[in-house]
Amino acid sequence: MILTIRVMLAVSAMVLLCLMSLSHSAPLACEDLVQPLNQLDRHHLEGRRAMVAGSLSHLPFIERLRLRNSATATFSSITNETSISFRRSSMNSENKCHYASYNISLEGSSFSFDNGSVTTTFIHTSCHDCILLSFDVESGKRQHFYLFSRRRQLEQEEIEEFRAQVECLNLPPPVVMDPTKKLCPEQTTSDPSVQTEEKAEAQKD
Repeated sequence: MILTIRVMLAVSAMVLLCLMSLSHSAPLACEDLVQPLNQLDRHHLEGRRAMVAGSLSHLPFIERLRLRNSATATFSSITNETSISFRRSSMNSENKCHYASYNISLEGSSFSFDNGSVTTTFIHTSCHDCILLSFDVESGKRQHFYLFSRRRQLEQEEIEEFRAQVECLNLPPPVVMDPTKKLCPEQTTSDPSVQTEEKAEAQKD
């Protein structure tokens, strides 16, 4: 009888230790998944990438994202160590392209737009050719979370990592873009089909 009680106590103690371990490991896993980049590689940053997936805290904007055929983000250096050019394009379901361009200043792993209403942070990702951007809009009222890559389609484990990061941030399940949809061409002023997007509108989604 005594032996049985001792065995039961030992098993209970092991179960309790396992539960404590799980309760402590889950937050740490999320901390690792959504940590900002320690150091931003400017050479890795430069160039054009297509949006692979995204999630937003504001549900109406999720529906707008679903209606997009594609989107791109382009970073290029300009005059000094911190100031760079950031360009965005998006193609809607009617195959019309919208563009927006900004000069931004890097501050560690973050940058801000001119009016200060949006702060963007580069988040760590194991995808070798990706950039992962977290947009803090209007002092945290909304959060936008976008994954861009030089490839149109990622490996399944790379998408699953992004899904886990979205879950850690308590955002809705991500929208995964259709890699077969064409991208907007590089912006040209002579193309009558090109529509220029105002900065405020571009920052909404």
